[in-house]
Amino acid sequence: MKENSLSRRRFIAGTGVAIGAVMTNRSKVIASGDNSKAGSGVPFRYCFNTSTIRGQKQSLEKEIEITAQAGYNAIEPWVDKIHGYARDGGNLKDIRRKISDSGLTVESAISFFQWIVDDDAQRAKGLEQARRDMDVLAQIGGKRIAAPPAGATRQAGLDLMKAAERYRALLELGEQIGVVPQVEVWGSSKNLHRLGQSMFVVIESGHPKACLLPDVYHIYKGGSDFNGFKQLSAHAIQVFHLNDYPADPPRETIGDRDRVYPGDGIAPLTQIIRDLQANGSRAFLSLELFNPTYWKQDPLAVAKTGLAKMKGAVAKAIGAS
Repeated sequence: MKENSLSRRRFIAGTGVAIGAVMTNRSKVIASGDNSKAGSGVPFRYCFNTSTIRGQKQSLEKEIEITAQAGYNAIEPWVDKIHGYARDGGNLKDIRRKISDSGLTVESAISFFQWIVDDDAQRAKGLEQARRDMDVLAQIGGKRIAAPPAGATRQAGLDLMKAAERYRALLELGEQIGVVPQVEVWGSSKNLHRLGQSMFVVIESGHPKACLLPDVYHIYKGGSDFNGFKQLSAHAIQVFHLNDYPADPPRETIGDRDRVYPGDGIAPLTQIIRDLQANGSRAFLSLELFNPTYWKQDPLAVAKTGLAKMKGAVAKAIGAS
């Protein structure tokens, strides 16, 4: 009887310690504000691609301020803006500090170096540009960079195995600097306009950090079926360009300028978001628009509206806020 009582007391004490540890960890998660953990029910976090207010011609510092004031978790700047800031005498350490102090991270960035082209000399120049771009990005705390098929858009027939080898070389360059290039689907390109083409390059690169940068508009423009997202792991997509498109103009003539806020078009966002969630995604959803109508509006209002639209799309898909 005494032995049983002692065992019971030990069990209760052990259980209490375990529950205490769980509650402590849960408190830490909630305090961290990470939407992908307990407390919110939302596995995604929200990023602002500054193309959305590119037409307002804001300074890099102002873009950071607008992103933070609007309530985003992260910013996706254009690398040419970072280079311009440095050329004008700006200190990149100050920008890194400003981003951190604003509660933001730099999850991705936009650039157009020609890493994939067949011409050896042109590709060498592209890789040198990639090095410069990733270097300045790393200096402000950037983690990833877009790697679209720039320079290989007009002529079809690119050898995808060679593209995969070139992507691996780009990834190895990124490893030296601390930035991960992401293969970006481009719907208007003659190459890598399909989801399958782009993922072929990712997979056949054979590199553990290889990943895809998809975009709702580009998947539609390129003609792929959105059901393809059901096949992609959480690791494959770390940043996702979220936007929408209208029924008119049709796929054949629609352009970047026609993108609209998530939920304002006909894209199957609910299906897309549910498929990402079902695959365990913790991606940053990055609002990327090029709409000249939005460029005429107050940039902070545009940023706030975009975030509200993204959160609304997510809430509709997974029933969380």
